[in-house]
Amino acid sequence: MKNIIVITTINEPTEAVRAFSRLPNFHLVVVGDKKTPRGWSFENVTFLGVDDAGAAALSLSHALPFNHYCRKMLGYLHAMRLKAETIVDTDDDNIPKGSWTFPAFDGNFDQISGVTGFVNIYRYYSDKHIWPRGLPLRLINDKHPPQAPALAKDLRIGVWQGLADEDPDVDAIYRLTSDVPCYFDDREPLVLDKNVVTPFNSQNTMFRSELFPLLYLPATVTFRFTDILRSLVSQPIMWLHGYRLGFTNASVVQKRNPHDYFKDFVSEIPMYEHCEKVVTLVEEALSPGASVAANLRLAYAALRASNIVKDEELKILDCWLSDMSALGA
Repeated sequence: MKNIIVITTINEPTEAVRAFSRLPNFHLVVVGDKKTPRGWSFENVTFLGVDDAGAAALSLSHALPFNHYCRKMLGYLHAMRLKAETIVDTDDDNIPKGSWTFPAFDGNFDQISGVTGFVNIYRYYSDKHIWPRGLPLRLINDKHPPQAPALAKDLRIGVWQGLADEDPDVDAIYRLTSDVPCYFDDREPLVLDKNVVTPFNSQNTMFRSELFPLLYLPATVTFRFTDILRSLVSQPIMWLHGYRLGFTNASVVQKRNPHDYFKDFVSEIPMYEHCEKVVTLVEEALSPGASVAANLRLAYAALRASNIVKDEELKILDCWLSDMSALGA
């Protein structure tokens, strides 16, 4: 159980759950909530229900609200209890392709460098007018040619983000104005250099063990902002500690669960308001001599001081860090 996949669900076992449960060399952990059907179970899957004794022993379990996406973090902690070396974050509507995999965390990869700030990573995989959720809105109509990548050696990747075909991760503005299915082009893995930013999500994403603290999902922001905020907090911390963010071909097909696009839009407004400010605040807050976990705490203290998260966030974060320490992670 060195490679753990974590999903949260309020549905009966989906096609994605069935497919992930059959993958060799991976173990699937599913986190339930009060809306999850009673008696949920599936072969080759560890299910953490609301009454699970192991989850209840975690201080985070009592700090998190019910019926909230962030309860997924109990699955991450369970994976750490199993001594996971990698944790894959995904959802119950992302169906893995037969080619589903992630590259090695260390190696030589094409890298985008020589630019600073946000880039639209989807432009490297498609010529369609499409952008990832969390890209600053001022950039969605940018027509400048994207920076050409070049081979870079001996890179350490902290997080790999795999793309999703058919209904990829886009914001509500895209879905309300276009909502055209997208199938991305294949290319070699692509890595972002220090100071090159793009949002990543929780839908098809692998973390290496050294960066497990960065799996933390902020609980006092909106549902459509939580994993994007996590990604924007993580990247300056990764740069400081010598890690990079990488992207791979679409290795899942998303059959998206029903959404109200206008409600999604309302939930995304804080994301549009704060995404660029977050990166600056986090960079200014970090300490070169601190650990990844300590820098995460500094980052969220800065976000609280700017009213991007609430007071309760720091209490929840402290439970997360305390549980990780108790598990030896």
